[in-house]
Amino acid sequence: MEGMWRKAKKALGAGLCVRLPAVAGDWEDGVSERRASDALSQDASSAAATAAHVSAPNTPAAALPGAPLRRSKSGTKSAKGMCAICFDPMKSGHGQALFTAECSHMFHFHCISSSVKHGNYVCPVCRAKWKEIPFNRSLSSIVPCGRSGLNVNQARLPQQGTYMALLRQVPSHHREASGSHTSEPVDFNDDEPLQLIESGDSRDARCSRAVEIKTYPEFSAIPQSSSEDDFAVLIHLKAPCANPEQVTGRPFNATSIGYPTSRAPVDLVTVLDVSGSMAGTKLALLKRAMGFVIQHLGPSDRLSVIAFSSTARRLFHLRRMSHSGRQKALQAVNLLGAGGGTNIADALKKAAKVIEDRNYKNPVCSIILLSDGQDTYNISSNVRGTRPDYRSLVPSSILNHTICTVPVHGFGFGADHDSDALHSIAESSGGTFSFIEDESVIQDAFAQCIGGLLSVVVQDMRLTVECVHPSVQLHTIKSGSYLSKVAGDGRNGSIEVGHLYADEERDFLLSLSFPQSRDQTMLLKVACAYRDSVTNEAIKIQADEVKILRPKSPTSEPVCMEVDRERNRVRAAEAIEAARAAAERGALSDAVAILEHCRRILSESFSRKSGDRLCISLDAELKEMQDRMASRQRYEASGRAYLLSGLSSHSWQRATTRGDSTDSTTLVYSYQTPSMVQMLQHSQNQCPSPPGPRPQLRQTRSLLEKPHPR
Repeated sequence: MEGMWRKAKKALGAGLCVRLPAVAGDWEDGVSERRASDALSQDASSAAATAAHVSAPNTPAAALPGAPLRRSKSGTKSAKGMCAICFDPMKSGHGQALFTAECSHMFHFHCISSSVKHGNYVCPVCRAKWKEIPFNRSLSSIVPCGRSGLNVNQARLPQQGTYMALLRQVPSHHREASGSHTSEPVDFNDDEPLQLIESGDSRDARCSRAVEIKTYPEFSAIPQSSSEDDFAVLIHLKAPCANPEQVTGRPFNATSIGYPTSRAPVDLVTVLDVSGSMAGTKLALLKRAMGFVIQHLGPSDRLSVIAFSSTARRLFHLRRMSHSGRQKALQAVNLLGAGGGTNIADALKKAAKVIEDRNYKNPVCSIILLSDGQDTYNISSNVRGTRPDYRSLVPSSILNHTICTVPVHGFGFGADHDSDALHSIAESSGGTFSFIEDESVIQDAFAQCIGGLLSVVVQDMRLTVECVHPSVQLHTIKSGSYLSKVAGDGRNGSIEVGHLYADEERDFLLSLSFPQSRDQTMLLKVACAYRDSVTNEAIKIQADEVKILRPKSPTSEPVCMEVDRERNRVRAAEAIEAARAAAERGALSDAVAILEHCRRILSESFSRKSGDRLCISLDAELKEMQDRMASRQRYEASGRAYLLSGLSSHSWQRATTRGDSTDSTTLVYSYQTPSMVQMLQHSQNQCPSPPGPRPQLRQTRSLLEKPHPR
């Protein structure tokens, strides 16, 4: 085995990092890890031929799935002996016709003829246009294939052993059909029925699934002679913990005890940019990331993939990720090629139609949108400083939700994507925007996202507050992007929280006023109502009333740490928004000054002087944003996207990818939940660790020592 991988490494170039990928078993059918690993060893001798990218020196190259992408130090060597479409060996005299294209790349005849039959007239490897098309003719002679220095190659999908074990079990007629460009039906009501699972005792699953509500007044006591016009009260929510099955970082087992009640199944539509600018390494990495997503969806989850360039097409209907479903999905994604323009609106329209037309509905539904370019079909350039109407890219069926039940999570890939458009799409639909600056972390970005989507425990949450004492008035609610309302008389208010991932936390800062009083003052009643996503049970929770003591003389009590910490987070978010506005009008120096002023205020706060980790993280984030505003060129290249991703993260209090935010050593506050961390670890463990122990990913919130609620 070791000798076979040494050959693979040699074929790829001495400088490439190649490792034996860890193989997760086929959990659905009970295939053990050892069995999958044995299957991998049979294919190891030909692993070099499936290199994800062949490049000249100093050109990025995609290494084997499971290994990091590194630059080649020994020039280039073409992949040989493998069909770039099905990844099976090509040998003469084995009953398989072979086709060698004029660009010198070779394929199985049945693989390439099926591709050509459905309109693909370019080489799947180098995208060269062919003059000679392989129609109804058989070639069996082997001509040396591959050319040194090619820029584009098909990528082998990640988790090599698991993926290949699945792919090799797909019958040849299924392989051909899975990538076909068949005409789409008028209605997308061809979604696969949901998996029938015995519900079991679902009530037992909810025994520890109650949302926690805690309240923190700014001070526990206010002198009798004092009145307050801007008294802060923090409401803190924490979603129920994830079940062990949710955070294993492995494909889910439909037959495992407890699976039916472990989490809510998901309907996921991924919308993938395959325009011309995605050719080469980008597309290879996208396929690798999609392979990771497919492998981690369970048999109760359903997936549909929309690929778009100048137009959009549905690769396959909303399909359950059963054993055969994963096989077909992997094959369809692998056959993607790049070319054409960027039509985001058409792609989202098709994704929305998949969701609207479905006959069956899983409890959780979401869209993932990835693009590396700008929509040139629906958005015109700015005219005299007017901003384009990016909301026009989002179908009305998604925008019309009062509480966004179909969020679009946008991922901007590389330096040329339209971060304003993707951020606006995500914001208007209730999703998040992530900035994938480093091409190699696209899988980590997807892993973090699905780590959350596969752990939704709360849906349709609505938080209500009501003033108790007749003289108490509610003035404002700091809720970020969450819709909040305050009654005209200031006696009550509400926040539409929507859905929460397992272990997710939310903080909302309220401003109250009340007069002098000799008696203890009862401030607020806080309650929430939501639906358990697993049991579909309606749940209502009433928190303890918020009250403050009224001593005769002033006290020396310090401000509540939780309230001060949240004030700092809100200040930072508001400073980022103000800095962005200044940068967009061309005043970069003003933008930098706004962030610097906020950093100074944070440094003087009580929580920062107490060594609060969140304040340290906020300062590091603001400093990074300042650095990315050093020049107009740098702001355009990465600063704008970094700021928008930070805004998205803080406004929704949810993790997004930006810069090195998925790195375990980063200081950037990221709102990661244990389920996200576990999925990230699983993604990152596919790559060899650097010398020395890998630092553990950890939750920022979990590091914060919180005082007891008053």
